[in-house]
Amino acid sequence: MTRLKLATVFAIGALSYAISGSFANADEERRERRKVEADAIFFNGKVITLEDVEQPKHKTKIVRAFAVRDGRFLAVGDNDDVMRFSGRNTRKVNLKGRTVIPGLADGHFHSIGGGPGMDLSQTRSLADLFAVVAKAAQAAAPGQILVSNSDWHEAQLAEQRLPLASELDISAPNNPVVLVRGGHEYILNNVALRLFNITLDTPVPAGGAIPRTPDGQLNGELVDNARQLVTLPPPPPQTPEQQRQALLDTQSRMNSMGVTAVRNALSSVAVYRRWQALRDEGAISLRNAFLIGGLGTAAAVENFVATSGVQPNEGDDWLRLVGLKFISDGGFEGGLMRDPYKEPYGHGGTYHGLQVVNTANYFGALKAAALHGWRVATHAVGDAAIDLVLEGYKQAHDAAPFAKGEWVIEHGFIAQPDHFPRIRELGLVLSVQDHLFLAAPSLKRMWGEERAAHVTPVRTYLNQGFLLVGGTDTPVVPLNPWWAMYHFLTRDTISDGVYGADERVLNREDVLRLFTLNYARLIHEEQTKGSISAGKLADFVVVSRDFLTVPEAEIRNLSALATYVGGKRVYLAPEMQDRDL
Repeated sequence: MTRLKLATVFAIGALSYAISGSFANADEERRERRKVEADAIFFNGKVITLEDVEQPKHKTKIVRAFAVRDGRFLAVGDNDDVMRFSGRNTRKVNLKGRTVIPGLADGHFHSIGGGPGMDLSQTRSLADLFAVVAKAAQAAAPGQILVSNSDWHEAQLAEQRLPLASELDISAPNNPVVLVRGGHEYILNNVALRLFNITLDTPVPAGGAIPRTPDGQLNGELVDNARQLVTLPPPPPQTPEQQRQALLDTQSRMNSMGVTAVRNALSSVAVYRRWQALRDEGAISLRNAFLIGGLGTAAAVENFVATSGVQPNEGDDWLRLVGLKFISDGGFEGGLMRDPYKEPYGHGGTYHGLQVVNTANYFGALKAAALHGWRVATHAVGDAAIDLVLEGYKQAHDAAPFAKGEWVIEHGFIAQPDHFPRIRELGLVLSVQDHLFLAAPSLKRMWGEERAAHVTPVRTYLNQGFLLVGGTDTPVVPLNPWWAMYHFLTRDTISDGVYGADERVLNREDVLRLFTLNYARLIHEEQTKGSISAGKLADFVVVSRDFLTVPEAEIRNLSALATYVGGKRVYLAPEMQDRDL
């Protein structure tokens, strides 16, 4: 008889706990089974547990079935072994050979949309974009400022470039236009440039850029801190019910992608409180971790500690505060590099990108965070930005040592070999996303082919033994974790072929871990999340195809057939509505 390692979950009041082990004999096993009955059993599947096996390296245990009780995995193993926990009220789900994986986690998430304003997310050419702007101008009063949402990128346009101020004038000759592109750039028409008194003589704010056309005119772009020259109209206020609905929409969309957890990469205590209210009413289906932003100095950190009413690592299985967020450099057009940008973007070898934070202020804030026990994550795109972050983290560690696996570098597009010993010494985590998949032509144009080919070197990071966590950075990059996994495995891009084939990750289990178990390790909840293991929270996804064997080119097209959080089904694909899944 096959022995089964199992966990039995007993309810005592509102608490539950798991006991696992192998029974000494069949009689004892039968006595123990009388104490527990599974709420549900899923059988006849291919269950990728992400529990390690001893050999070969990188592989994971594959089983056929698992049982769920009180929101946790009760037992994981063969069909017959798990079926022993079937009872009168147990729901039985025949997976019919379908693949099950642990619930996915997006380790760097912002929102499911780019906010209010003109929606440019579906534009696929400059003509499409101009049509959206023209339609908004026709409906607006003369002089009304037209603002876009941020859910778009020039890489989605056939022309692979940003619109010019003069081109936007044609679509909206009587209205100021401000296109919000990601989190690092505005594009204005000339009407808006005049409104905000931005001219060729305007001083460029530190950490910002005001690019020009080849003939020396303003092209309408304001990069990073130069955006401070513009005061956008406030978005329409939301009622508490509208705020609540936005959270419901967010978790519904994420659950539909197979995502059961997200790490909010730039959030606030106010947003944390809204999610708490949703949890308290029992309506939550997405586990959230939060990075709190907007604290650029030691004084700001001290004030936050004194007045926020929250503590480091505060939270529960649903919601947790996991650190403070800082930003060191720009994005695609402002990542801080050791070497200058490719011409003409390098401006004769003088443009290296943008440091958007004052060094003394940043280092002071890091030390204050460390002294108060707060974890830190810093946005760093370019190699010079990583230099800055590593020096700041080292000084903070010297002032108040933090444990390995605590502090994080977000993005880490361009890393150099001399970074690796310093990353290892501090025990840093790297949070990586698939920006290259979308924006490869833009990055090649600005940084050159060689640098672009080594953007986000996931394989190198894994070979270095770093803890690596995957994410999407949505809405900067479209929300699709399957795209990210496909890109890390292939280095293929949407519009320009393969970049840096030597950075392909060779093992699919390794990539899947980036979005599951490694995320749980990042937030220090690997004992309860991240794999299909007895005693852990029953967060899992039934997948449309077998992730481990589907042809590589089709990984990007995988989808969730059903998503479960805490043993409760929170999503069922439309094509499965008549199935018991």
